[in-house]
Amino acid sequence: MSVESFDPKQQAVTVTPAALAHFRRQLNGQQGKAVRLSVKKSGCTGFMYAIDLVEQGRDSDLHYQLDDQVELLVDSDSIQVLSGTEIDLVREGINQQIKFINPNVKDECGCGESFSVN
Repeated sequence: MSVESFDPKQQAVTVTPAALAHFRRQLNGQQGKAVRLSVKKSGCTGFMYAIDLVEQGRDSDLHYQLDDQVELLVDSDSIQVLSGTEIDLVREGINQQIKFINPNVKDECGCGESFSVN
């Protein structure tokens, strides 16, 4: 995969205000929890995103305090694929879903569940 080199001093993944509000609601009342983002090999095109609410991350995770209530943990093993990604919450009619705007994605499957990078 040919992804630009990652500078750990810069935030690798950004979160829109709508997605931040969604994560805040998800974590409400769950003291000490965080949102953890990673990718897993899966699907017809290679990778899929995984978002988990966790008590704590792994020692190697990158930690981003998004506000006083929400910490984003990014799996360091996934950083080459995730670098530059923006997480958004989009509404379509009465439905809403997390959307990943990832500049590293080269192809997506038809259902939108998996993707590939070069």
